[in-house]
Order: sequence, then C-alpha cells, then structure tokens
Amino acid sequence: MTEKHIYPVTGMSCAGCSASVESILKSVDGVLDAGVNLANQTAWVNFNPKKVTPTILQQVIRSAGYNLLIDNEFNKDATDNIRLKEANTLKMRTFWAAILTLPVFILGMFFMNWKYSPIISLIFATPIIFWFGRSFFINAWKQARHAKANMDTLVALSTGIAYTYSLFNTIYPSFMISRGIEPHVYFESASVIITFILLGKWLEERAKGKTSSSIRKLMGLQPSTVTVVENLIYREVGIAELQIGQHVLVKPGGKVPVDGTVIQGTSYVDESTITGEPMPIEKTSGHKVFAGTANQKGTLTVAAEQVGSETILSRIVKMVEEAQGSKAPVQKLADKVASIFVPIVMGIALISFAGWVIWGGEQGVIHGIVALVTVMAIACPCAMGLATPTAIMVGMGKGAENNVLIKDAQSLETAHKINTIVLDKTGTITEGKPMVTDEIWFTDSNNISGLKQILFSIENQSEHPIAQAVAQYYTENSIAPISINTFEALSGLGVKASLNNENYLIGNKKLMLEHNVSIPAEANSQLENLSSESKTVILFAKASNVLALIAVADKVKSTSANAIKTLVGMGIEPIMMTGDNEQTAKLVAAQVGIKRVMASMLPHQKAEQVKKLQSEGKIVAMVGDGINDSHALAQADVSIAMGKGSDIALDVAKITLISSDLNHIPTAITLSKKTMRTVKQNLFWAFIYNIIGIPLAAGVLYPIIGFQFDPMIAGIAMALSSVSVVSNSLRLRTVKI
Repeated sequence: MTEKHIYPVTGMSCAGCSASVESILKSVDGVLDAGVNLANQTAWVNFNPKKVTPTILQQVIRSAGYNLLIDNEFNKDATDNIRLKEANTLKMRTFWAAILTLPVFILGMFFMNWKYSPIISLIFATPIIFWFGRSFFINAWKQARHAKANMDTLVALSTGIAYTYSLFNTIYPSFMISRGIEPHVYFESASVIITFILLGKWLEERAKGKTSSSIRKLMGLQPSTVTVVENLIYREVGIAELQIGQHVLVKPGGKVPVDGTVIQGTSYVDESTITGEPMPIEKTSGHKVFAGTANQKGTLTVAAEQVGSETILSRIVKMVEEAQGSKAPVQKLADKVASIFVPIVMGIALISFAGWVIWGGEQGVIHGIVALVTVMAIACPCAMGLATPTAIMVGMGKGAENNVLIKDAQSLETAHKINTIVLDKTGTITEGKPMVTDEIWFTDSNNISGLKQILFSIENQSEHPIAQAVAQYYTENSIAPISINTFEALSGLGVKASLNNENYLIGNKKLMLEHNVSIPAEANSQLENLSSESKTVILFAKASNVLALIAVADKVKSTSANAIKTLVGMGIEPIMMTGDNEQTAKLVAAQVGIKRVMASMLPHQKAEQVKKLQSEGKIVAMVGDGINDSHALAQADVSIAMGKGSDIALDVAKITLISSDLNHIPTAITLSKKTMRTVKQNLFWAFIYNIIGIPLAAGVLYPIIGFQFDPMIAGIAMALSSVSVVSNSLRLRTVKI
C-alpha cells in the first residue's frame, strides 16, 4: 500500500536546490519515487506509510536547509503567508546589504590607499557577509553535510575566503609587506558578491508569480458552510460534515456546495466553472447541479450525491495540482551546470594553491593564497545568477507594454517553440457572453422606436439570461424604459405582459403557437436560418401578430480570425477545444479559419487531449479563460489566459493577454524569441569571463611573463561581467516585437 501526496517546500532558490531536495527525498527508505517543481515550490512523494511518515520526510528535508510543509502543519493560506514573509525578508536583506555595500565599494575602488579604508570596510562588510548573507553559509554547510554543493557553496567559499584574507591583511599587514607583497583587502568584492546574489534571488522571487494561490481560489468556490434541510428544519453545518443523501438549500446568489439533483425549486445556474459556456441553464426538479457553480435568483433544494473530494470541482483541484507538480521546473543553464561548475572551480582553486606551494619557491604560499582567493572571487556566479532574471524582468516589462503579462522564465523559454495551439471557444475566440446579433422587424408601424421601448421594458423585468442580453443591447442603444402594467414569466417559453390594454408576448416559437400567434413565412424563414447558425431566437408579438425577431449568440471577437491567420503563417496548428456542442463549435471554427475542432469536452478531457498532443511530440500552448480550462492550462507546455477571464485561469496560466485579444499571442511568441536570445547572450558573457579569468587567476601566465592576476582585478572583472549582463538585458527595451 502506497500513498502519494503533494507538499509545499520552502527555501528553494535554484534548480540545484530542487535537485537536492528531490535526491534527498528519493534516498529515504520507504519512498518509492519523488519529484520537485521549482516553479510552484512543491514536491510530490510516493511512499509506503508503513516505512516512512510525513514527519520523517520533513525532518530529513529540514536537515538539508529546506522545509517540507506537511498536511497536519499547513493550509493554503498559511503556505502563502510563509512564502510572502520569506519574500519580504529577502527584499529587506537585499536593501540593507546594498546600503552598506555602497561605502565599502567606494572605499575599495577609489580610496584603497587611505590608511583607514580597510578598517572602515571591515566594519561595514562584516554584517553584510555574516548577517545579510548568512543563509549562503548556512545552506552551504547543510549541503556539505549531505556531500552536495550548489551555488550557495560557491558564494560562501568565495566571499568567506576573500573576507578571511582581507581580515588577516587588515589586522597584520606587515606579514605581506615583509615579503614584498602589497596587503590588499577585498571587502568590496565579498560585499558586492553577496549583494548581487541577493538581488538576483529577489528578482527571481518577483518573477515567479503566486501559482499556489490558484488552488486556494479554486477551493474558495465551494462554501465553507451549507444549509441542510431535515424534516423542514434548517441548520448550518460545515462542508466537511455533509453526508451523501442529505438535502441542501441553495439560496439565491449562492454557490452550489455539492454534486447532486434538484428536488425542489426553479432557478438559473451559471455552470461556466464546469462547462465554460456563458449561458446560465434553467434548473428544476430532476436536473443535475455541480459544486462550485453559481445559483442566480431562485432557491433550490438539492439532494447531495457527491460531496467533498468526490465532486467534479474537487477533482479539478486535484488534477490542477498534479499537472503543475508533474511539470519540469524552470531549468536555467547557470543552475543546470552548478553541480559541475562548483566542484570544478573549487578544484582549480585548490590545485592552484597546491601548485604555488610546491613550485612557487619562497613566496609560493603567499602567491598560492592570492591565487586561491582570486580564483574564487572571479568565479563568483553573480553574473550567472543575474543572466536570466534580468533579461526576464526586462522582457516582462516589454511584454506588459504590449498587453502581454509573462510570469516566469519557463514560459519565455518555451513560447517560441510552440507548434500547436489549443484554444477554448467561449471567452477566448468569442466574447464570452450572450449578445444580440440580429434584430429584424416585420411591421410597417411608424412607431418602431416606441415598440422597442415596450420590448426593452418587458425584457428588463425578466431574470432570464436571454432577456438580460436584450435589455443590455437596448440600454447600449439609448432606448429608455417605460412602465409596464402587468408581467408574467412563463417557464421554458418566455414572458407575457400588458400595456394600455394591449397584450404582448416575448419568447420562443412554442409560446407563439400556444397563444395562436401567426408567424409570417418571412419570419419563420429567418428563424430557421438563424437557428441553424446556433443562435437563440426569440419572437416579439402584439396580440396575434409577430412584430420582431431577436437573435442572441456569443459573438466571435473581431480580431480572432486575423490572429488565427497569423499563427498559421508562423507554422502553428490551431485547434479549437470547447465544452459546447459540435454544431456551434464548427460554425465558430469556420468563421475564424480553424480546421480541427474538439467539441463537448469536459475539463479533464481537455487536459487529456493536451497530454495526448504532447505525447505526439507537440509543443502545446493552451489558451483559455475559464475555471474549466485550468487543468488543461496547467498541463500545457505554455499556458495563456485571457485578461478578462476567471481568477483561476489567470493564476494557473503563465502568460496573460491583458486585452483578451488573440493578436497578442504572436507578440508573446516573438518576445519569447528575443528574450531567450538575450538570456543566451547573457550566459555567454557570464561564462566567458570565467573561462578566460579563472586560468589567469590561477597564475598560468606567471611562468611565461611573470603576470599573476590580482584579486582586485578579479573583483573588477566580476563587477564588469555583471554590468555587461545587465546592460545587455536593458537592450531589450528598445527592440521591436
């Protein structure tokens, strides 16, 4: 018997960290398999509960410098609060480290010969390194206890050695002077290293986004308490106490708490959370309802059939968690090579020191110490740490200027590789709400404006979604309402009303036939044509005469067709995937130029289709706006949400189109190409400094021309590498996309 759980993990900052956590979890006796997602800071663990407990897993992870938040210790709010607190702490550490580093840098670069410069620098550098930068040393030690090394190891070694060497030269400068060596101090190098790495970590934290909040918001769709009806007695109980078979009262404006069947009442329920479709559905006795859907103005009594984790909503939550957890973390090149780079640099530094001691003569030990410090200083990974986040931050800013919000490096890294794009229909290709598309009048009356006022006034009193769409249409066209004498809603048919002793009907064809209203051939023909286009058609009649016909549908956005054409031109195959019926889906697809359509899809089926496409070797982007799209969004290689979509879709998706215009998808892809090009350039500059600088720092030229790289020059080279990376990133601001 095994169990699989997903736990939040705190303290991870790079791919080396996530690799460490994963390998440590896998090494625990009783753990069958484990995986870590750096992007959403979680770990999934498949384990045998008879051999290992969550508490043991937590203790093991804590011993390595991280923390595993187990079930009995956290909830979603607490987890978010912990991460927010950590981000704020990192921000303050970065701020104060920068404040104290400034005078140290100025003294080290411009007043290095002033006799008080070393002692003042020592005073300022000590808290920078051992207080604001203490996490690097703590984590490096914990990694060493597990025979592992990461970027923290290199930062701790480089700054620690530079600080120790500088401290010795400050306290006992005569030791170096007596041996003909200038007693340089490198407090500024150590301080700048700590500050720059803290800045890089803070920039990454800002770029990650709060993906975990999407799960919390999904769960928030289900009320915490429900009203149970037993023998006409109403009582409030917690959602966790609810049992299958109990009767639940769903009040107007409330959320449906369970999957079940209506046994009493009539109302319209917005099921867009499950189906994604904008039109609320009438629910009466015998109809199914689902947890998380929104009741409108009626009252319903529902017999609970699925509760708690068995509801469709809860299954969506679980699927989103698993899809996010199974996705590969952001793998930046600097972090990928950390496990190789760190021990190589440490090895070169030690070999350099040993080489000088053995073959350097009388000054060999001194030269060896200088080489050791210089190699560690010039190999500092601050430029590598800044290479990706600076480009990403500038790229994100550039995207925001063009109505594209991008949350993380993974999306930018992948977007330009997309070859298949899956689009939801409602709210993505279409406007996402019922709107009047056609208004046809069949009367010679000179007072059509007055008839419009009557039609508007009647519909304005109805709670039906179609009536509200008509009322909105006339409001936008500046039609003023008037007072109606009588009004009566006829379930499933429409409404009837009276004004000045005249009777009016608004509704479907069945309503007209039941009241002996004559439908002209022209009106009947128009009704059939519009219905064949998957539009909902209502008739407006006075006494026994049809006056007008109104068609309502979810309109296709004016920009959708052009966007699809552009994507096809970029070699990307568009696929429509919708919960709507096949006829409507194909009609919309034909309007925008999409040839491949998948209709009547439930949320889990959308995700399954995305996974199937990925198994075929496709790089898949999913574009959606609803809660029902969240699982597929989490599964896709690149997830894109409409800015006007649901909060859940916005949280799960890594790219958001602020204006909900599909034309911005090609913009995002182009931005991805240019940003990733900049990232690669940055990494090149970061590594080239090390490739050239490390051998020079080790002293390879000393036997040939008598030149040994001074640690001061190493500090300047390190700073220049960071400046070149940041400057190159800023060039993104000027590119056209």
